Amino acid sequence: MKTIRSKMMLLSILIWIIMALIWLSMSAFNQKTVEQYNQILQRYLLMNQASQQSQQTLTSLNNYRITPTEANLKQYVNDNNMLFHTKSELSWLRNPNNEMQLDNFQNMIESQSEAMDLVVRFQKDNDEDSVAKKFDEASNITKYISETTLTLISGEQKTYDAFYRKIIKRSNDLFRMGFWTLALVSLLLLLFSFRFVNSVTQPILKLTQASRELSRGNFHKPIEISNNDDMAFLARTLDNMRLNIGNLFDEIQSKAQLEYDLHKHKLMLKESELKSLQSQINPHFLFNTLNMLSKEAFLAGADKTSELISSVAGMLRYNLRRMDSRVSLRDEVEVLEEYLTIQKARFDDRMTVIREIDEEALDIEVPILILQPLAENVFIYAIEPSEHGGTLTLRVKQEEDHVIVQVEDTGQGMSLEQIEKLLSEAESSTYKGHSTGIGIRNVLHRLQLFYGVEDIISIESKIGEGTCITLTLPRGKQQ
Repeated sequence: MKTIRSKMMLLSILIWIIMALIWLSMSAFNQKTVEQYNQILQRYLLMNQASQQSQQTLTSLNNYRITPTEANLKQYVNDNNMLFHTKSELSWLRNPNNEMQLDNFQNMIESQSEAMDLVVRFQKDNDEDSVAKKFDEASNITKYISETTLTLISGEQKTYDAFYRKIIKRSNDLFRMGFWTLALVSLLLLLFSFRFVNSVTQPILKLTQASRELSRGNFHKPIEISNNDDMAFLARTLDNMRLNIGNLFDEIQSKAQLEYDLHKHKLMLKESELKSLQSQINPHFLFNTLNMLSKEAFLAGADKTSELISSVAGMLRYNLRRMDSRVSLRDEVEVLEEYLTIQKARFDDRMTVIREIDEEALDIEVPILILQPLAENVFIYAIEPSEHGGTLTLRVKQEEDHVIVQVEDTGQGMSLEQIEKLLSEAESSTYKGHSTGIGIRNVLHRLQLFYGVEDIISIESKIGEGTCITLTLPRGKQQ
């Protein structure tokens, strides 16, 4: 079965093959032409280079005659060596049309070089007459070299005149071939596209008519398409739907009744859940009850019990606030003191708290519940697992544009993997039934949203030495 996708793929492949063949043929022709043209250009450049180097060497020799220094002599030797190197490369230009002229050209270069070497030798011997004579000879040879260069280049132009004409003819042939190829490809694509579009649109029209009949409630007229592609499969599927649609009506009615019963059951279940919630203790009622118990314990002389109950009540009242509430850092420190009072009753002398708090830094606004989860982390990882307990240090200090809050412990420390786990999305500080259930990652996320700053928390830890969590709270950047 030919699918519409296979037809489109066939069309795309056909276009790609034709374009690839055209591109390859044009690239091959162009590459060959460029290589031949570069070869001819190199021949011209090499001939011209020999003439220029001949003149340059003569100029260097003249400079040495005028000022016979080691530097000028060295320059002449270098130029002469380059001239000899170019002479050896001229053999590459040899062909049947310029063989004799090229030999003469190379001999003149040798003669010029010999004459110039004699000039140098006579110059060293202070033989001015011989110097002048050989220098004039070298100058005349340089002129002959220049004239021979023009003759060679002219001969090259005559030799490759046919090649230039051939290139022009190839370009014209390529233009005609491209035009007729484009016309042929356009015709083939037009024919193929017409057949392709017709094979798609005709079945679509039949399917549209059949769908219109089905929308009117006429399920007795069969749907037939003679194609052997996706449209035929779609037509058979639609025809099967037409045959089964009557049974589907009954199934739909049955499912509707079932959904109605299920919805009714859900309403009853929610009503039951509501009644169950109504029977639970109201948190505010629990807070008032704790306050009453705290007063009763104080009147009965149980000061420590009263203090603990009062701390629990204060934490409960504080935790009943919305998680998007804004509080001062002073409020956070005060509720942390309530939490530390409770933990002090648990750990007694196993726990030591050091406070280094700058009172001027406590007026900054912060999100609610950011310090207590950090302190909980200290008790979970540092104090509780240790037989001898540990020390919790709370530091709050004011800097120029920031307030620095540090919670440090003397526990066993954490590895990098443990720190990453602590800050991960899935991390939650709910352990052993004594936590707010707010993870450090939650604290970080709320601080970032509150201040609009990403780099706000850092954790430094060394195995066996302890951990320090630092919050850098910017002033005046609350969102």
